[in-house]
Amino acid sequence: MADLGVSAVKEPADSKESRHLLITVQNTGDASCNLHAHPYVRLGADARTTVPVIKDSDPDPGRPVTIAPGEEAYAALLVAGGKRDEYEARSITLTLQGRKPGTKAGKPVDVPMPVPTLYADDGQLVTYWTTAEGAALDFIMSK
Repeated sequence: MADLGVSAVKEPADSKESRHLLITVQNTGDASCNLHAHPYVRLGADARTTVPVIKDSDPDPGRPVTIAPGEEAYAALLVAGGKRDEYEARSITLTLQGRKPGTKAGKPVDVPMPVPTLYADDGQLVTYWTTAEGAALDFIMSK
């Protein structure tokens, strides 16, 4: 993660709620980088599990998303899906997956918060990595 910049913004930007976030990873290094599957995301320091993935959001199953130096990849995050057990999350932590499914590549990274507090619930979802931000957002905006 040393050569990757990570950020998150709420979508749409003028929304009063912060239910939909776009996570962006930018390759700040000199070599291409592969992102495997989807990010492991935890909302809040007390999160018991990582956010479940939307299975059908994988643009090219089994293949990593490759980003060249200066390029970006995106994953969309549904913070609250209208389920029960709402809680306040004051942090977002992201860990990249390794080549083998279920493994981790590197240590968790704190993602800068787009708002001071997110109101999350047990309906959270995240998408697979893609190089098209609109494609990622399509999977969560209707939820």
